[in-house]
Amino acid sequence: RAREITRLNGIYNQLLANAGVTIISGWATLVDGHSVKVEEQTFSAKNILVSTGGTPTVPALAGREYIVTSDQMFDLEPFPKRLLVVGGGYIACEIASIFNGLGAQVTQIHRGEKLLTGFDNDVRSFIAAEMEKTGVRLRLGSEVEAIRKSEAGLEVTLKAGAEPVLVDAVLYATGRVPNTNGLGLESAGVKLNHKGAIEVNNHYQSSLPSVYALGDVTARLQLTPVALGEAMVLVDHLFGPVAGKKPRSMGYEFVPTAVFTHPNIGTVGYSEEEARKVFGKVTVFRTDFKPLRHTLSGSTERTLMKLLVDDASDRVVGLHMVGPDAGEVVQGFAVAMKAGATKAVFDSTIGIHPTLAEEFVTMREPVA
Repeated sequence: RAREITRLNGIYNQLLANAGVTIISGWATLVDGHSVKVEEQTFSAKNILVSTGGTPTVPALAGREYIVTSDQMFDLEPFPKRLLVVGGGYIACEIASIFNGLGAQVTQIHRGEKLLTGFDNDVRSFIAAEMEKTGVRLRLGSEVEAIRKSEAGLEVTLKAGAEPVLVDAVLYATGRVPNTNGLGLESAGVKLNHKGAIEVNNHYQSSLPSVYALGDVTARLQLTPVALGEAMVLVDHLFGPVAGKKPRSMGYEFVPTAVFTHPNIGTVGYSEEEARKVFGKVTVFRTDFKPLRHTLSGSTERTLMKLLVDDASDRVVGLHMVGPDAGEVVQGFAVAMKAGATKAVFDSTIGIHPTLAEEFVTMREPVA
């Protein structure tokens, strides 16, 4: 893992060097709208971009010194045979699945009644059932009270007198906060919101006109490809689009995303709950089945696929999948949805047989 990260960083550094970018290592603070201080040096520019990302949060509780985050998780020695994962988002669910697959006894605690807040409710219920099939022990509606180290391991007591957990490692993945502390932003005139994120307009411009920000530090949609898309928009805004091309724009409605649990989740567009609020009348198509590969192998893993259609326009406004390679499947459909594909277009598309993806173009009977 370390070798691969080093290799990738080397590639990125070389790409920057080839583009004529000078890399200056050190802690940077904003002096004013056109100046940044790094150690003892001050650098000036017409515009400044802040893209410092986010960092995991760790709660203030007894035994917090025993907590690890996703930043340290894959450097743990020795391998934790018993792991407690606290959280119900992307990172928590993915790490629970990874370590369960590597042979650890994994317990996942989440204070909510369902995992993955913001996802379609059918997806949330379905993935919980599938993760439990693989051996992940879910403790929903639970919260950690304290952690104590003993000869037997880490003893984790839960609130409301729930049964305690004995593990070798405790991972907290309960959210990330923008990296804005100690950068001199507010003193220079950059406004932060209640989450500590930099407030920006549609051009990613902060309250200080010459200072821009994008990515996780703005706490919009915390996904690497989204930050890349935002960067493309900013480039066109500051330097103009490529000759003969229109300026690029960034929409957040139909951003595809995947959660690399076992099985995978892929989703693009609105959840059913969101779609009904936005569009009113929505038709739902849903199927739940055992893929051919699992029928032949004897696996009990099932797949969920779901389409949401706006009745007024016939446009497909939500597409969700839990199953093998869901991210790969959904990426292609995201292009169609971004282009405004209707259910009639889906219905007239010939499926590839036998594939999972063909289910999305052969669903005919609505369930709601």
